[in-house]
Amino acid sequence: MAHDLLIGIHAVEAALNYDAANIVELYVETGAHNPRVKEISERARELGIRPHARDRAALDRMSGGARHQGVVARYNAPAPLAETELPRLAEEAGREALFLVLDGVTDPHNLGACLRSAEAAGVTAVVVPKDRAVGITPTVRRASAGAADRVPLVAATNLARTLKTLKDAGVWLVGLVGDVDTSLYAVDLKGPIAIVLGSEGEGMRRLTREACDFLANIPMRGEAESLNVSVATGIALFEALRQRT
Repeated sequence: MAHDLLIGIHAVEAALNYDAANIVELYVETGAHNPRVKEISERARELGIRPHARDRAALDRMSGGARHQGVVARYNAPAPLAETELPRLAEEAGREALFLVLDGVTDPHNLGACLRSAEAAGVTAVVVPKDRAVGITPTVRRASAGAADRVPLVAATNLARTLKTLKDAGVWLVGLVGDVDTSLYAVDLKGPIAIVLGSEGEGMRRLTREACDFLANIPMRGEAESLNVSVATGIALFEALRQRT
C-alpha cells in the first residue's frame, strides 16, 4: 500500500501531536544535532513508534531531494471529508462558522499557505474541488507547517452543488474578485460565512461567482492587478476575524 510522505519537522510534529496512530514508519537522520529531531524521536517512542535511523543520503533519496531537516515519516493520510458533512459542521459552529472555499488552487505552496492561514484564523473547514485542483501532497503539508493535519478539508465532487449545500445550511457566500467596486472592508463578515476565492490564473469560475451572495475586492494602490491567492486568503480571513472580535 502506498503511503503519503511527511517531510520535515513541522509536518511530522503535527502528525505526532494530532494523528500519531496513522504514522506507519518514522525515519530520523543518524547523529542529527538538531534538538527538535531528538525531541521528535523521544515523543515518538513515548507513543510507541520506533524511529529508524538513516543517513542523510538515504533521507535525501526518500524525500526526493526536498528539505527534510533530518526527519521523514510514512503516513496513512485520513481521507478528506465529504460535502455531506458541511451542514453538521455549520450547525456545530453556529454563528462562528467560517469556511474557506478555494475554487481550483493548483500550486501546492499556495494551498499549504492557505491552510496555514485558515488554521490560524480558526476556520471551520476548507472546501476544495476534488478535480482540477491540487490535493494534500507532501509539499502542501510542508508549506502548511502542520495545518494540513489540523484543519478539516472537504473535497467537493461538484463545487456548485456544495456551495448550495452551504447556503441551505445558513452560510452566506462572500466571493473575492477584482472587478467590483465593493470593498471587502465594507462587507459584514460576522455570522456564518464562507469566503470564496478563485484559482491562481483564471480566477473564479462563472458558476462559482454566480453562487456568491456578495462580491468584494481587496483595495490596492499599486500597479499590480491582483494578489497571490494565499495572500488574499490571509487578508480576507483575518478581516473576518477582526470583525468577529
